[in-house]
Amino acid sequence: MFESLSDKLKKTLKNLRGAGKLTPEHVDAALREIRMALLEADVNYKVAKDFVESVRAKAEGQEVWQGLNPHEQVVKIVYDELVELMGGTSSRLVFTKQIPNVVMIVGLQGSGKTTSTGKISRWLRDNQERKPLLVSVDVYRPAAREQLRVVGGAVGVPVYQDKETNDPMTLVRGAVKHSQEMGYDTLMIDTAGRLHIDDELMSELEQIKAETKPIEVLFVADAMTGQDAVRSAEVFHERVGITGVVLTKMDGDARGGAALSIKQVIGQPVKFVGVGEKYDAIEPFYPDRITQRILGMGDVLSLIEEVQGKINEDEAQEQLRKMTSNQFTLEDFRSQLGQFKKLGSMSKLMKMLPEQMTGGLQLNDEQSAEVDQQMRKTEAIIDSMTKRERNEYKIIDASRKTRIAAGSGSTIADVNQLLRQYEQMRKMMAQMGKGGLLGGLGRKMMGGLAGGLGGMLGGGGGIPGGLTGLLGGGDGFDDEPNGSTAKSSIRKKKRHKKRR
Repeated sequence: MFESLSDKLKKTLKNLRGAGKLTPEHVDAALREIRMALLEADVNYKVAKDFVESVRAKAEGQEVWQGLNPHEQVVKIVYDELVELMGGTSSRLVFTKQIPNVVMIVGLQGSGKTTSTGKISRWLRDNQERKPLLVSVDVYRPAAREQLRVVGGAVGVPVYQDKETNDPMTLVRGAVKHSQEMGYDTLMIDTAGRLHIDDELMSELEQIKAETKPIEVLFVADAMTGQDAVRSAEVFHERVGITGVVLTKMDGDARGGAALSIKQVIGQPVKFVGVGEKYDAIEPFYPDRITQRILGMGDVLSLIEEVQGKINEDEAQEQLRKMTSNQFTLEDFRSQLGQFKKLGSMSKLMKMLPEQMTGGLQLNDEQSAEVDQQMRKTEAIIDSMTKRERNEYKIIDASRKTRIAAGSGSTIADVNQLLRQYEQMRKMMAQMGKGGLLGGLGRKMMGGLAGGLGGMLGGGGGIPGGLTGLLGGGDGFDDEPNGSTAKSSIRKKKRHKKRR
């Protein structure tokens, strides 16, 4: 998401850095470029104009061109304004002690309401310890209620159904009563949509809202429709009074105009973004983290949360112990490849790392697919080995290499390359362990393993050390401004796990 805007902003700000001593003319030129970048990203015209004027006022007020690092001051101002533009702080759903807390999901047909209802309910269950119940009141679209039943089954959340009625108000009253009787603390109402906004639809939503008194009314919009999504949100807000926005298909929206405009236009924040088709592909919307990604600063906290949610901590610590004591086997390496795969594509992970950590290198979709293919190839070679060969690689002779190559659909040269680079990785890790460079949370920037993994996956050292540090049990970052926050986040999550 935001790829085109990110590229243009980073280029503009980089040009400022190369200008030496900044002048007001330099800043004016940069602001013109920023304004064009926002408009090309499909940001609302007035929003883009106000954004640029706000940056200009703050830049002139601080006389940034007279400072020691004027370009950094401009970057800081742009960063702060982008964060503010998208809502300032993350807006979580806030629940009361009432049973149930009702959340209405509204939007046009085809925006992804039903799937988003399932995704959000799963996220609330897994991350906020809620006990949700789903209900569909879309009695007009064929099989709409059955669709929610299927989604509920996929995410493991129960769905209230009453096949005896086709009246939306009867359905919501029954669902509220069932929630109270069975102890469901959150009722997610998947409302009807239309291909266009009409008075009948709005009247029904107003009645449901009056009946259930929801704590949240979330408007679901397809991010790829850009300013059309913003205009629809305006109309829904005027009639129903929405409290937040869910943007779907953000992974396919390279521009991001809706996400950048919607808060300023309707005054309500984006609360969730859909970033893929899978049911766990939904994220809370963090304006500061998104801004860091746009400006090439990475997204350290989201990456740490991703790792902690999908990587077995005990297994990672055991692998790290083996690496530092020169006991890391090909069996362990295969396990680590599996951990990498859980985190998603390499291009996605590299976008979450600061540019100083990746050297500015970013993978396009084709390069990311190539790395993923190389990972599968490496996995296939290791899978073709016997358990003894994985644990005692030195017994692999010429005849064994021939068998392994045939079994994995690769060549003997591929097998030789993997074994050669595996040996180099073991040596590097042993040296780092002896030098005391790897200890506790101070196991930062595990460059030895990074180089080894990168070489084994294509000879380019293509896996950043920071990511490997995260997988190996360290926080993976050294001088990041977010470092202390990241460690605090880790400690809080560990304490939370112990309490549970």
